[in-house]
Amino acid sequence: MRLQLVINPSAGGGRATKLLPTVRAALSGQDLVVSPTSSLAHADELVAAAVADDRVVVAMGGDGIVGRVAGAVAVAGGVMGVIPGGRGNDFCRAVGIPLDVAGACALLATGTPQPVDLGYADGNAFIGIASIGFDSEVQERALVSRLPLGNLIYLWCSVATVVRWQPATFTGTVDGAPFEVRGWNVAVSNSGSYGGGMRLAPSASVRDGLLDVVSASETSKLRFLKALPKLFKGTHVDEPAFSVQTASAVHLDADRPFRVFADGDPIATLPCEVTVKQAAVQVLLPG
Repeated sequence: MRLQLVINPSAGGGRATKLLPTVRAALSGQDLVVSPTSSLAHADELVAAAVADDRVVVAMGGDGIVGRVAGAVAVAGGVMGVIPGGRGNDFCRAVGIPLDVAGACALLATGTPQPVDLGYADGNAFIGIASIGFDSEVQERALVSRLPLGNLIYLWCSVATVVRWQPATFTGTVDGAPFEVRGWNVAVSNSGSYGGGMRLAPSASVRDGLLDVVSASETSKLRFLKALPKLFKGTHVDEPAFSVQTASAVHLDADRPFRVFADGDPIATLPCEVTVKQAAVQVLLPG
């Protein structure tokens, strides 16, 4: 195979870089080019060059680099694979890509290209979940945290954020219908999980051409805290404060500024238009 590994060297606090020798060894029989990224824009350039050189683009790092590579591969009309190297690796969890390096590398040879949907926030591609509100503040904390907690960093930051949280009013439209929620959060989901296995939208699919809109309305901090562990099983949606609906286009706004986070990175600001493109990118997945 002709492969180009687009790696975020800082993903997972340097985890991707530490795993690189193992990846090189596992792919030693392949025509492999390794390209560390210096920025997300640099990743776009690397992807365009790789597809032009008739190579399968392999994203290695966290969900941020996976989403960015997916968007660029979709534009270039190529095929991509994924090797998990971040803290959360939620896209891999969603589609059955092995979380161990050896298994993910083996899948590059045995997997088949399959169509996967992409979300877009103001035209910026994401592969997982775009959210505002409580999630935004959790992600802001996680971005600057140096605590060695792995994927549990998101749960830790969630608990810390609850203490200072003040309810917000979220407004907009869902497929043109007016939408307003006062409370904690609104998330627009392409795939179903984030934060290292938190199943925010347990019914979401990357192949249905739809977005799952999950909102959390006002409730006590104690009740919200008790619901957080349920995210790992997806049973939080049974709580009265949570609601889920599907849509193909969502307009988001709020009564105070939030950055829109998706795949662990800030990708837009409010107000924001979120859409989905069905079968936008071809990804090597288990058959």
